[in-house]
Amino acid sequence: MIVIIAAILGFWMGWTRAGRAGGDRKDRWQWALAHLLIFTLVALFATLILDRMV
Repeated sequence: MIVIIAAILGFWMGWTRAGRAGGDRKDRWQWALAHLLIFTLVALFATLILDRMV
């Protein structure tokens, strides 16, 4: 569940960040997908670490 929320949040943050920087649609997609991947990987590792601790 954490991974899905992080993926959606990362996509949204990347999309809005590129929009503020004046990017067109292709820039927004690139930034959104890059943020999605980063947030998803961080959340995945955080979930694995938390699961191992409990």
